[in-house]
Amino acid sequence: MAGDVRITVAEFAGRRCASSGSPWEPVVGYSRAVRSGSWIAVSGTVGLNPDRSYPPTLAVQTRQALEIIRAAVEALGGSLAHVIRTRMFILDITRAAEATAVHGEFFRDIRPASTLVEVSRLIDDRALIEIEADAVVP
Repeated sequence: MAGDVRITVAEFAGRRCASSGSPWEPVVGYSRAVRSGSWIAVSGTVGLNPDRSYPPTLAVQTRQALEIIRAAVEALGGSLAHVIRTRMFILDITRAAEATAVHGEFFRDIRPASTLVEVSRLIDDRALIEIEADAVVP
């Protein structure tokens, strides 16, 4: 399932908004990503598969979350090369190397500003990581 990402784009409040089909988007009232001018802001993204299951490991959840982020940014006219910041929220900081290795695969040559913090819970008890991103498209 990892990497199988479907993004739709619509306009809300005069902005282009991307949806990943997350069950929380319509309930909470947010978009996966929003483009305003050259700025793309990507909401906190967990590694949820299209069938709403979660990959079994932190590394694979990180990869799936980053694939969703990539797809959302691309749907709004950007690319990972335009990402200037990521924020990773992880349940167990002692396992950070599992997540940061995957982050490095995506961003090794891009080098956005990045933050990694441990949190006590995420939106779903099966989620091990949540990632946000900001991009600026020239």
